[in-house]
Amino acid sequence: MTNPAPPRKSPDQPWRTEGAPEEPPKPPGGRRLRGGWWRLALTALVVYLIANLVLSYLDEETEPTISYTEFSKQVDTGNVKKIYAKGNAIQGQLKKARDNPEGDGTYTKFKTERPTFADDGLWQDLTRHDVTVTAEPVVQHRSFLANLLISLAPMLLLVAVWIFIARRMRAGLGGGAGGMLGRKAPPKPVELEPGQQRTTFADVAGIDEVEGELNDVVDFLKNPDAYRRMGAKMPRGVLLAGPPGTGKTLLARAVAGEAGVPFFSASASEFIEMIVGVGASRVRELFAEARKVAPSIIFIDEIDTIGRARGGGAGVGGHDEREQTLNQILTEMDGFSGSEGVIVIAATNRADVLDPALTRPGRFDRVVQVSPPDRGGREAILRIHTRGIPLADDVDLAQVARTTPGMTGAELANLANEAALLAVKRDQRQVTPADLSDALEKVQLGAERALVMPYEERRRTAYHESGHALLGMLQPGADPVRKITIVPRGRALGVTLSTPDADKYAYTEEYLRGRIIGALGGMAAEQVVYGVITTGSESDLEQVTRIARGMVSRWGMSERVGRLSALPGDAQQAYGLAAAPQTLDAIDEEMRRVVDECYEEARRALRDHRGQLDALAGALLERETLEEADAYRIAGIVRTTKDEP
Repeated sequence: MTNPAPPRKSPDQPWRTEGAPEEPPKPPGGRRLRGGWWRLALTALVVYLIANLVLSYLDEETEPTISYTEFSKQVDTGNVKKIYAKGNAIQGQLKKARDNPEGDGTYTKFKTERPTFADDGLWQDLTRHDVTVTAEPVVQHRSFLANLLISLAPMLLLVAVWIFIARRMRAGLGGGAGGMLGRKAPPKPVELEPGQQRTTFADVAGIDEVEGELNDVVDFLKNPDAYRRMGAKMPRGVLLAGPPGTGKTLLARAVAGEAGVPFFSASASEFIEMIVGVGASRVRELFAEARKVAPSIIFIDEIDTIGRARGGGAGVGGHDEREQTLNQILTEMDGFSGSEGVIVIAATNRADVLDPALTRPGRFDRVVQVSPPDRGGREAILRIHTRGIPLADDVDLAQVARTTPGMTGAELANLANEAALLAVKRDQRQVTPADLSDALEKVQLGAERALVMPYEERRRTAYHESGHALLGMLQPGADPVRKITIVPRGRALGVTLSTPDADKYAYTEEYLRGRIIGALGGMAAEQVVYGVITTGSESDLEQVTRIARGMVSRWGMSERVGRLSALPGDAQQAYGLAAAPQTLDAIDEEMRRVVDECYEEARRALRDHRGQLDALAGALLERETLEEADAYRIAGIVRTTKDEP
């Protein structure tokens, strides 16, 4: 089984790595504060000192200092309300405010110092003028603990705001804008878990021709000196193009595992943020990390997310960010020299939309097509994905591979897993052929639905599916019928499964007409038997329209339109802009002609073989599901097997 990519060490790191050297041990002597925490501690210290200075200024006794002579004068005039004395220091409060002869403004509270040589009968004067001598200071001062708590309050508030902003930045922007208060140090590489094996070409099957092209990259990474002596340079970038699930990511990891070099993996969408410039910054960090541990491999998945062809006009927001990120990737790849040993591998499902600057020589100068595997490749892939699954002795993976044309490696892995899940649910110790067959039905046809249909609805569905199956059996060169069922699956009330004996790479006009006739068989059977047409043929008509449009407008199978490609492959989105109005009218008329001819042929064949149609429908009503051998036997048609050469 293949190994999953190691997790990121930090959520701010938009890439995963494996095979990179471990971080060197820290020198003894304690742990230093680094990055944001160092700045936080320094800021907290500054805030604490400023708060102490401010509080010290505010805590200074606000009462003015007056001379003892002024104090005696106020006592003599009876204007002193109360005093507090500690030693020779006196605090007091006047009954009425007076102008301060030694300062600006007026004062009510005051402090003074009684000279040690004074012998003025102060107590008698105070008693005579009814001055209250208090036991507590007239001006109360905060304690040291209160001062400490008040001085720490701004620092605690700052820490709380800092943590809040940091969490929001991590959750919402992934540490965007360089951590908001400064650039973060780049995350350290992640090492594989102990005992975990790296992916190699032994974990890849079904795409041998692609492995051959990538072996050059592996050999260069293993023996760079041999290439340098000959003056040869490896491609700086390798673009893996192909449908989803064909193993592009697995191939990139296998190249790194075979060469034994560090592997940096990231999805192109993970570089994009709302803040313009963050994606380019992350690209610079990724390439800098890869250069540190060169030779190494950088893998960018779904590169069409940021690598689409750049258009004119002013862009805003995410468009500007995408273009800046793409420009940074182009710049970094241009900066490679042959001696760096850093190779960029990218994967895409849409190589046709990439910017030409990406695919020019010197950047992604080698484009490798990764296609779905053939029959032998599917068998090899199934053997890899069933290495950890106990199989029964009668399981024939070659037969499973024959019945799964067009399936990719990811779909075959899912098939093996679904079969194992079914075996667990059935309390079995091994996966049997029935488990694999049921898993294939679930993957291809959808899960069964517990839907109770009236008898007339079931009978109409039985004739509909029998029409598909019978015409598929009668048409020369048509795909063999594998299974017929009227058990509701997914969105369909019934399903007829037909798959070829061998992989097909080119289709004749006869074969395509047979596909149209078979797809129209359900509607034709309903009209022949009931004289009505129902909505159950919607998906059939979509398939018919797609095939007929391709025959007429793309594959030159119409004499009127001629041998030209009048509509692009994605004509469904730009149908009205693809060709001249007269050409579009001709295409529509030819499509209608082809479909009408096929429909008439389907109805004629079903009327001529009405007995076989009734027999199939009756068997379906009784048994609900017919396997391949039973279906051909009931229809009275000899099944001719065409195997791969």
